Amino acid sequence: MKERPQRVGEAIKEELMELIRTEIKDPRVGFVSIVKVEVVNDLTQAKVFFSVLGGNQAKKDSQKGLESAAGYLRSQLASRLRLRHTPELLFKLDESIEHGARIAELLNQALPSTPERNTPDKNGE
Repeated sequence: MKERPQRVGEAIKEELMELIRTEIKDPRVGFVSIVKVEVVNDLTQAKVFFSVLGGNQAKKDSQKGLESAAGYLRSQLASRLRLRHTPELLFKLDESIEHGARIAELLNQALPSTPERNTPDKNGE
């Protein structure tokens, strides 16, 4: 990623987190965290990767709520960040945390547990 799109992505991420926390009152939007924002080189689109606490329905509802609020969020970003052309926001659910937890769980099941170490007695034996 080039420097300018990366800087714009970081700025968008920070502002979106604040806007979602304070401005979005849609009950469909649950406890959402913005994981990262990838802005294309010409700054026309921004993929907003987010995670949500909750089950599948909470994830679907939050996705719909964020997509519904995209126009409002974009207009707020334009005024707050003073961008000449504000990127179109594309919301993508980031399930990497859940995938990582599932992999760790599978590894724990597959690997034998480590035996407890023998601790030396008072004499160091």
